[in-house]
Amino acid sequence: MLVLSRKKNESIVIGDNIVVKVVEIHGNRVRLGIEAPADVVVHRGEVQQRIERNSPKQVCNSAGTSSDACCQEMLLA
Repeated sequence: MLVLSRKKNESIVIGDNIVVKVVEIHGNRVRLGIEAPADVVVHRGEVQQRIERNSPKQVCNSAGTSSDACCQEMLLA
């Protein structure tokens, strides 16, 4: 895992087309702004975990992977 320090209004760039910017820092909360292409799915970690736990087949299909092997791996995890 890469760990970076950023101040308000500073950003990081992921690949050629994803930008994560620190929008606000208030106490122990940080608000992030994320610029990404429309075809890139962005979820909070806990939301992604819930999606994977409740509907692994749907997650596989939305990732462009329709194979049963992908879904079976998620079910066994």
